[in-house]
Amino acid sequence: MGIIKISDDVHDDVRRASQVMSRSINAQAEFWIKIGRLAERNPTMSFSEIIQMELDKADLEEQAMTEVPKQALA
Repeated sequence: MGIIKISDDVHDDVRRASQVMSRSINAQAEFWIKIGRLAERNPTMSFSEIIQMELDKADLEEQAMTEVPKQALA
C-alpha cells in the first residue's frame, strides 16, 4: 500500500463523489483509478460498457466459486 499525492481540487472532487456514491474517499479514488485504467486499456468502450464488462466478469467469478463446492461433492 502506498500514498498518492493529489491536488486539493481532486481530493475535493473525490470527497464529494464518495458522499454521493456512499463510498469511503479511498474506495471512490480506487474506483476512479480502476475505471480510468480500464478506459485506457479499452479506448473504444463507453463507461457503461466498461461497467457491464466488470459486472459480467464478477458474475463469472461468482459462478466459478459456487461450482467448485458442487464438483467436490460429486
